[in-house]
Amino acid sequence: MALAKLGAVVLDCPDPHALAGFYAEVLGGTVETDGDDWVDLTTPDGRVLAFQASPGHVAPEWPAPDHSQQFHLDLTVEDLDAAEAGVLALGAKPLDADDPARGWRVYADPAGHPFCLCAC
Repeated sequence: MALAKLGAVVLDCPDPHALAGFYAEVLGGTVETDGDDWVDLTTPDGRVLAFQASPGHVAPEWPAPDHSQQFHLDLTVEDLDAAEAGVLALGAKPLDADDPARGWRVYADPAGHPFCLCAC
């Protein structure tokens, strides 16, 4: 049984609005802003690609196994506490999961890649 479903793929970048505009042109869809630091692109098939401001952004190198690809996954869950217990049991490490009132929590997978559990 799955613990979560994929909510969005989030790309760090220096200018979320510009990068969302680029991908909107490439993929189509609707751009929705949530302030200056976050932009969602909902593609025509309903998938979400999000863009998060990262002032110190360094572009990834590809192919380069010794450099980060700089993205994280948002995983949508119905029950944050149950999903947290599940991912921790599978080997995830909490990175920013101390605020139980917040609707999202951040973890690292066993290889160290960050991902968020987000309440739906």
